[in-house]
Amino acid sequence: MRWLQVLVLLIHYLLYCRSSLSDQVHQTPFYIQANPGETVEISCSHSIQNYDRILWYRRSQDTQLHFLGYMLQSLGNPEPAANVTMKGSANKDKTCTLIIKELRVNSSAVYFCAASYHSAAYHCCSVQKPPCMLPMHLYDLL
Repeated sequence: MRWLQVLVLLIHYLLYCRSSLSDQVHQTPFYIQANPGETVEISCSHSIQNYDRILWYRRSQDTQLHFLGYMLQSLGNPEPAANVTMKGSANKDKTCTLIIKELRVNSSAVYFCAASYHSAAYHCCSVQKPPCMLPMHLYDLL
């Protein structure tokens, strides 16, 4: 009888305690290999109720994290120096796409998306989903 109680507790832990909001954020593709001058697209979606913002980040080889911009509902707001655009929607079960045009050797990095909600009445809360690596073989050229 004791083993049954342990089994029930283990199943409860696996189903409920290990779940997190990051499980509800999806980024594709996981890996991209492209050449300088090409354009690539990275997609992010989430299934979190009331979240309406997708934030995009890039971690370069020197491990610095760079904010690329965000999409609020269906309005893209890229950072001016980021050389990216965004399309789609940041709402639940929709897809937000980061478009990186005219790749350069220094475009090689890990790209992250995060889901968040926008409201002046609430504190900011975001959920990050790493990674998307673009393209690792170019690190040797830096």
